[in-house]
Formats: sequence, C-alpha cells, structure tokens
Amino acid sequence: MEHKNLKPFPEDFLWGSASAAYQVEGAWDKDGKAPSVWDNFVRIPGKTYKGTNGDVAVDHYHRYQEDVKLMAEQGLRAYRFSVAWSRVIPHGNGAVNEAGLQFYDRLIDELISYGIEPVVTLYHWDIPQGIQDEYGGFLSRRIIQDFTDYAEVLFKRFGDRVKYWVTLNEQNVFITHGYQLEYHPPGISDTKQMYEANHIANLANASAIAKYRELGLDGKIGPSFAYGPSYSIDANPKNVLAALDSEELNAYFWMDVYTFGEYPIAAWNWLVENDLAPTVLPGDTELLKRGRPDFMGVNYYRTMTNAFNPRDGVGAGKMNTTGKKGTTEESGIPGISKHVNNPYLEKTNWDWDIDPTGLRIGLRRITSRYRLPIMITENGLGEYDTLTDTKEVHDEYRIDYIRSHLYAIQEAITDGVEMIGYCTWSFTDLLSWLNGYQKRYGFVYVDRDETDEKELARYKKDSYFWYKKTISENGKNIEQEIKK
Repeated sequence: MEHKNLKPFPEDFLWGSASAAYQVEGAWDKDGKAPSVWDNFVRIPGKTYKGTNGDVAVDHYHRYQEDVKLMAEQGLRAYRFSVAWSRVIPHGNGAVNEAGLQFYDRLIDELISYGIEPVVTLYHWDIPQGIQDEYGGFLSRRIIQDFTDYAEVLFKRFGDRVKYWVTLNEQNVFITHGYQLEYHPPGISDTKQMYEANHIANLANASAIAKYRELGLDGKIGPSFAYGPSYSIDANPKNVLAALDSEELNAYFWMDVYTFGEYPIAAWNWLVENDLAPTVLPGDTELLKRGRPDFMGVNYYRTMTNAFNPRDGVGAGKMNTTGKKGTTEESGIPGISKHVNNPYLEKTNWDWDIDPTGLRIGLRRITSRYRLPIMITENGLGEYDTLTDTKEVHDEYRIDYIRSHLYAIQEAITDGVEMIGYCTWSFTDLLSWLNGYQKRYGFVYVDRDETDEKELARYKKDSYFWYKKTISENGKNIEQEIKK
C-alpha cells in the first residue's frame, strides 16, 4: 500500500532503548550474585570472540546513575532492561538476595525520577548456574515453578512502579542456539531435546503471565520474540511453499503458542512425522491458553529469504561472529527450506540483511494473525564505530538504519498496526554475546575493547543527538528526512 498521507506516531508513543543484564552490568560476582550459565560458558575456550566475557561488561552496575542521566538528557521515554535472575535468587530457587533487589530498586527509581518508563525483562538468557546444575534448566518441568516464583518476587517488589513487563526474551534464539546449534549455553546439539526444552519454556512463560494476572497488578505483560519474516526467493511454487514452511516453523511456532495456546497445525504434524514433537501432558494446553499476552514484543533485525531444501539438503551452517563480511555459511532445515541470498538487500558486516520494509511486513503479519498491540523491544545496527581524536563518533549509517525502520513503523501505523513503542538496541555499547565489544550498537560509545577495559568512558555519538531530536519532535522529522 502506498498511502496518500502517513499517520503520526501516537502522542504517548514510548521512544526507548534497551539492554540486557549480562551484556551491560558487570559485577558478575558482587553483592551476593551467583554465576549464571553465561558466566561459565564464556570461559570455555573458543566460544566467544577473543574469549570476551561479561565480568565487567560496561560496568552499568556501578555507573547506572551516569547512564540514566545520559538517557534523560536524550529525552528517552522508556528504558528496557533485564533483571539478572542469579542476582536476585542466586541459586535460581530458594533464598532471595536482598542486595540484588535493592540494585534494581535504585535503577527503577532513578529512571522514574527522570520520567523514563522502566520496561523490565524477566529473563534475557542468563539462567542461574545453580538450577542448571541441579536439574538441567529448561529440560526439566521444575523450572516452570522456579521461574514463576522468581517472577512473583519481581512482580511484588516492583509492580507498583513497573507497568510494562517482558517475560522471555527471544525464546526462539536461546532455545535453538542452546539446545540445537551449541552456540549458547548449555551447548547441547539435540533437536529432540530442543523441542522439549522449548515446550517447557512455553509453559514457564504462560505460568508467569498467569501469575501476573492472578496478582491483579496494573500493567501489561508479554514475551519478546525475535522475528525475521520469511520471503520466497522467487515465484517458483516450491520456493513459495518453503517460505511458508519457514514462517510456520520459525515464527508462528512460537507466536501461535503465545497467543492461542496451540502449535500451528502443519508444523506440529511435521514434528510428529519426524519424531520431534515435545511431550504434552494433561493441563499443558489449558495453561498455555491462560498465558495470552497483552502485547507482542518484537525484536527485529532482518528478514530471511528462502528456497526449497530437499531432505538430503543443507543443515545448520556456521554463523558469522567475527564481523568479516561474507563468512556466514548457508543453512536450512532438510526437507523444509534453506536461507539464500536476497539480491535486493544490503548486508551488515555480520551478514544480516538490512530490510526496513521487512519490518512493516512483519508488523502487518502479526496484526492480521494475532490482533495484538506491538512493542518493538529491539531494533538496531551492530557495526564498527570509530572514536575520533576529538572524542566524537560519526555514525550516519546508524542514523540511516534507525530512520528507515522508524519510517516503516510509521507506514505500518498508517496501515492500522497498533504500536506501543520502539526500543533501539542498544542505549550504550555493550558486550555482543559471541561477538565481543567490536560489534557496537549504542547511541553512547563506551571506550573499551576486547583486551582493555580502559576507563570505560562514555561518549555521545551523532546518533544520540539525532534520536534526541526525533523524540522531541515525536517522530515528525522522520517522513520529512526520508523524502528529502
């Protein structure tokens, strides 16, 4: 659709930014915090770029006041952050660490003092090592109650001040990368176990949402899904079907469960045929249906272009974690689809397609299928940044990226999509999980690298000032700048 005029962003639109505890906090063993699975996984040789870890990260734990002040100066309306489970309940169950709760009390109060809406993520990949060792984490149904108990602690402690909650961040990523591809902890490669762990994570997600509703708190809650809409490489019906299969297995497989409490039919039948279907016990479907979210959180970075992949075709290929463009290997699911190059799109140095129109397509698909409001919980550009001698960072490429994606959101709003807000990834530079510190996302440059923490000084990038202007104008500048 090409509209005559675009609707404005809502007046209460949450212009935000985001982070995750392990990637920014540091203080990995301070004030009663116990190790998470990531604290140990990064110490396995070869797992991360140049052996980087989050022991210090960008030291947000000790510098949160400085960081929040920078957010306030930018005019940020929302800040999405995650709570480190093992900082609050060190083992994962049992005793609660009051010092951990107090840190998040201080952070939330600091945000509110500047008029910044805290958006709290319960789980951003850092399960406590204690319960991983005790019973295998997401491979045991015991985690459903432990996660719900942990969530209840946070709901009761912060629920008077926090009105937006994200349950699980990118369940599709931490489950597939942790239990099938071995990129993330616990480093398992077992597709059957992956689907079992995923079903249990679905139940934990629904149980936490049900607990929130049971407590009668005044707010909204939902998961955050990493959505890469699937395209067909061409009009060949076999490739079109491959794209549909990819959408069912890689997107609807999660979002249908979040919203309807049921798995998509074709995907489930394929799992049964291939002896991959998870164990569904009496009461599971009832619990899943009680977990319908108030909104769909969307982490959007790219689309995926697909072609048919025969049963003897390509499987999982190696991903690019070095930033050397063109090193991603072809990958797919035999008998389903494979991801192929889209000749119409530019790529980042980490081989991610840059596709703002894909965001509009994804928002439209979610709206049509689920009829839920949407919050963009992550969107941003990871790239190399250069700090000049005058301590400036000229990142026009990041401005172009965010501007084009915001324009796609405005088009989607005009289409009829209900948008709550938009959180960039990320506010400051941070540890990019497997990619070290060279892959930078932030509005604020943090002066450190893989081998030297330096002074961890903060410097505002050009994108910081551009986003400040955008917020102050409630996005009125977006369409004007695009059409220049």
